[in-house]
Order: sequence, then structure tokens, then C-alpha cells
Amino acid sequence: MEKHRGFPGRLPGTDFQFVLRRANKDGATKLTERVRYPDRRPADKRADAGFMLALWQHFGDEPFVRGNLDAGRLSWLFGREVVPAEDPFDPESYEAMLQIDVDVASRNFPEVFEQ
Repeated sequence: MEKHRGFPGRLPGTDFQFVLRRANKDGATKLTERVRYPDRRPADKRADAGFMLALWQHFGDEPFVRGNLDAGRLSWLFGREVVPAEDPFDPESYEAMLQIDVDVASRNFPEVFEQ
């Protein structure tokens, strides 16, 4: 499992985790597309925006390996702002390649791309 050095471990001042410390002995947790309902808590929305900002600052529009990025946090963006960058795609692999869909991400998180 590739570790993304310099990537923030969590959203500052919260317990929202962004990366894993070590690989799961049973294999990577499967990435799934989670539905973001409009009535989600403001803290959850800030965590999504903070994670998107960290992804954008660290990787930009280039493909990146999933590595030690948290599957739960990725799943909130997966299928919309973060898409597979390879075909076939294995959602249960730490080596899976992902990429930010800049058009969708800039529409859903304009504050991230205004900076």
C-alpha cells in the first residue's frame, strides 16, 4: 500500500480521518458510491470539502493511486468527483488508480477551486 506522504491525516480540528496508518490484513475496503443527501450535517459537508481540497492540492488533475486514502471518505466522492482512472477498475485494491473529475468537482465544491 502506497502511503501519500504530506497528505493531511484528518480534517484539522475534527476526527474526520483522511488516511490509514496501515493496510487492512483482510484487504482493502471496497469503494462504493455513497449518496450525499442534502440534509447531511454541516460538519460532514465540511469534511467532504476539506478532503476534496486535500486531493486537489496533492494530486491536481493527474491520476493517483488509492494507496492509504480512507475508503469511507473516498466513497463520499467516488463516482462523481473522484472517478476510476483505469479500465478495468478494482474497487478493492490499494493499487487502484483514481482521478478527479475537475468539471464535476468544480461544480459541487466551487470553494475548493476558487483558491
